[in-house]
Amino acid sequence: MNGVHDMGGMHGLGPVVPEKDEPVFHHEWERRAFALTVATGFLGKWNLDMGRFAREQMPPAEYLATSYYEHWLWGLEKLLEDKGLVTRAEIDARVTGRSSAPGPAARPAPEGLRVLHASNVERVLRHGRNARVDAQVPPRFRQGEHVVTRNINPPGHTRLPRYARAKRGVIAEDHGVWVFPDAHAAEEGPRPQHCYSVCFMAREIWGPQAAERDRIYIDLFDDYLDPA
Repeated sequence: MNGVHDMGGMHGLGPVVPEKDEPVFHHEWERRAFALTVATGFLGKWNLDMGRFAREQMPPAEYLATSYYEHWLWGLEKLLEDKGLVTRAEIDARVTGRSSAPGPAARPAPEGLRVLHASNVERVLRHGRNARVDAQVPPRFRQGEHVVTRNINPPGHTRLPRYARAKRGVIAEDHGVWVFPDAHAAEEGPRPQHCYSVCFMAREIWGPQAAERDRIYIDLFDDYLDPA
């Protein structure tokens, strides 16, 4: 979708300044936010792309005023509420410290939930679930073919950034068959297809002021591309 999260190639946001010796987590609550996201994702009620799409629906002003793991928490709360696992009242009570107050009887957990036990956490984090698909899907393009990206403006999740739409490039490499994230996020199934590394000249993306010899490589799916 077109949103504030898709800021690649935008001007006026200042330089990216890497933090020297940056820790994995700056605060304990970030560590817990990560753990909650992994554990609840294991329940089987949503997939990775649905999780990304949930975070992309954060209101723009709130998105720009909050940090990375605050985006994660906002998206997690949305998914938990949308899937009927918790109510907004329950979330608000927990955040404000009123979760121990008397209230209605606890609702039974939905059927079919998977539970991530502590003994399995390391294995899940190390191996996880691969988005690669073992399917015989013919590629639409071959290495060296010239392609043009589609000028799409989908209301749902997409991995085609705005700055790379309606641009001409060349297939540099075929990564094989993968889950198509746009369909996966919309709960339309994996719709497996090829994903390619596509090479673009910097001037095709950024205009004549870019360096003549610079290139950018973007991983793009079949459904994003047409023959040039």
